[in-house]
Amino acid sequence: MQDVKQRVALSSIVASAGLTVAKAIVGVLSGSLAILSEAAHSLIDLGATVMTYYAVRVSGKPADAEHHYGHGKVESVSALAETALLFGLAGVVIWEAAKRLLSAEPPHVEATPWAFAVMLLSILVDFFRARALNRIAKQTSSEALEADALHFSSDMWSSLAVVIGLVGITLGYAWADSMAAIVVSVVICIAGWRLGRRTIDTLTDTAPAGVADRITAAVTRIPSVVEIERLRVRQVGEVLFVDLVSRTLPLDRVALLKNRIVEAVRAERPAAEVTVTTEPRALDDETVLERVMVIARNRALAVHHVTVHAIEGRLAISLDLEVDGSLSLGAAHDIASGLEDAIREELGPDVEVDTHIEPLQPYDEPGREAPPERIAEVHGALSEIAARHEFVRAIHDVRVREADGGEIVNFHCVVDQMLSVANVHDQVDEVERALRLRFPSIKRVLGHAEPAPASK
Repeated sequence: MQDVKQRVALSSIVASAGLTVAKAIVGVLSGSLAILSEAAHSLIDLGATVMTYYAVRVSGKPADAEHHYGHGKVESVSALAETALLFGLAGVVIWEAAKRLLSAEPPHVEATPWAFAVMLLSILVDFFRARALNRIAKQTSSEALEADALHFSSDMWSSLAVVIGLVGITLGYAWADSMAAIVVSVVICIAGWRLGRRTIDTLTDTAPAGVADRITAAVTRIPSVVEIERLRVRQVGEVLFVDLVSRTLPLDRVALLKNRIVEAVRAERPAAEVTVTTEPRALDDETVLERVMVIARNRALAVHHVTVHAIEGRLAISLDLEVDGSLSLGAAHDIASGLEDAIREELGPDVEVDTHIEPLQPYDEPGREAPPERIAEVHGALSEIAARHEFVRAIHDVRVREADGGEIVNFHCVVDQMLSVANVHDQVDEVERALRLRFPSIKRVLGHAEPAPASK
């Protein structure tokens, strides 16, 4: 690729030299300031293409003891010098054009056939050179070649302005040549501004637009990457340097994760040189619970009762997975297996994962209130069951709804406020199970425990 860059830069030198000589001869013979300004423009382009050739050769050198990030910014320095030349030329041409426009006796300009021929030839050469340079610049991310392409592109439009000025002279408008020269200068200034802005962005290490967001999205999709704490990107020639600090899980797979991060970045930018610093996060119970919930959420699965145990240095995870109750056992088992595999991929292949499958409760199931006598019957049964328990009492707010699959019962009760949540859960569970045993038509019971007022 470096040879291709050098060849296209060398061909630009030959094209610029030929155009410079032809425009200078025709400009002197015709007296046209517009053509002479174009000749000067081409002369600067010739100098710029020589600098481009040198910059392309130097930028291809590998990093050394003095240039740890390589020599890619030589191209940016070359492009910045070309920008300064463009603005200098534009200023001189505008000054001379203004003098001619304000002069009582402006110089005689002759629109000869040779002048038209040279300018039309210049437009054709500029068009094809700009296309070739742009193509190679995009393939190699070369700022110097991009600057050269911009030069030839601006030459093409400024040459067209000169042709229009020559047509104006032919029609008898003496001022047309000076106006064409001013148009040339404006085109040069626009080209210089565009080139200078991009070059300064590179020299000041401005991050390429959108690259950081794409890299962040690619890296955070990697299993076991918890978050990206810092990401820095900067462009040096065709190479994108990426400095990335991420928090990862678990401790024993850091090297593998680093390789996967580098691959993800290079999938976005193949020429990237990536430096990855990982800060491993220990697999404590809270961390594992958090990651399991994230994995399930990313797979649009509902899980609860997630428990994490460390058994002889090995993690054991159990959880309840809710799936559509109409699914076959085989389909539900495939979903559970996929979740278990995803957890092991995230936390390590030795993690023990057990999944309890249960039907997902429908959100929009139609229902209706049970008759008052049925509610009274259930209320009485709950009060009788609670009376046999030491801690559950004062059954109230009993509601019974009839649904297609059976009855749903909700009730409130009062429990000693000093009991632990786990103890209260077990006590209320016993009441719920006893009610379902007494009435098989009840498919679900939800008990809400309220703390008993503190005794005075």
